[in-house]
Amino acid sequence: MSNLILLILGLALPIAGAELLVRGGSSLARRLGLTPLVIGLTVVAFGTSAPEMVVSVTGALAGHGDLAVGNVVGSNIFNIGVILAIAALIAPIHVKLGLLKLDAPFMIVVSLLAVWLAAFDAISRRSGAFMLLLLTGYVVYSVRLARAESDEEISREFDQGVPARVRSALSEVVLIVAGLGMLSFGSSLLVKSAGAIARSFGVSEALIGLTIVAAGTSMPELATSVVAALRGQSDIAIGNVIGSNIFNILGILGFASLLRPLAAPGVGQLDLWIMVAFSVALLPLLWTGRKLQRLEGMLLLAGYAWYLRLLWPS
Repeated sequence: MSNLILLILGLALPIAGAELLVRGGSSLARRLGLTPLVIGLTVVAFGTSAPEMVVSVTGALAGHGDLAVGNVVGSNIFNIGVILAIAALIAPIHVKLGLLKLDAPFMIVVSLLAVWLAAFDAISRRSGAFMLLLLTGYVVYSVRLARAESDEEISREFDQGVPARVRSALSEVVLIVAGLGMLSFGSSLLVKSAGAIARSFGVSEALIGLTIVAAGTSMPELATSVVAALRGQSDIAIGNVIGSNIFNILGILGFASLLRPLAAPGVGQLDLWIMVAFSVALLPLLWTGRKLQRLEGMLLLAGYAWYLRLLWPS
């Protein structure tokens, strides 16, 4: 029971910390003169992935590679199979052509990269450095493209989706520091309690990471996409999910393996290929009428339910 309480606390603190980090970071970025579009593509997108980052990095440094990798793989599956599905059920999501031509295919490419790297005994530091370099190139290109091609409608969506400025620069620093502290402490609790629960129930750390931890650390993405769907902000709703999936692989696995080579024997090739399958299946769904319909959202939810059935056969 104590480990369960610590697990819940370990899930809640990173989520709350991510919210503080996004609010403080977005406000500071506005103060520095960055546009809402750039802030949405960087601070907000990466801030919502902060729980996955700290949990996976903490797990990697503590030698819980299965939990670290399982968290990323499970989060990517959850993002498409649940978060994007729920957003589509709230309102059909309209898709910009640029996302279909660049971001969604790139998500598939990096998912395949993760499968290939995981086939080795461990993801090496060299591979981690390569993934971070690839992520940097993608971010720089995306920001330049957004600045060059953004229209008034997209800019207005991001302006509404980015948190408002707080009162002072000191308040921004306090929010950022508090957010980072909650992320760090909460992730430590989460990794320790998840490992203890896995051992007590006789299940693997990979399974806990692929399900409970993955769903818990994806709550900021869920909140962001649901609010965006309710407001009719399709670009934020779908861009948040695709951007998060790309960052989870290149940024989180890249940084974690750069700190310590990442071995995850408990995360099977089946889980990795299912992550790829969800990414690949999403592309034709988005191409049909350039929108994600409610029926297609139901199909994604059904696919995630099938995946859970595979993980928990008994």
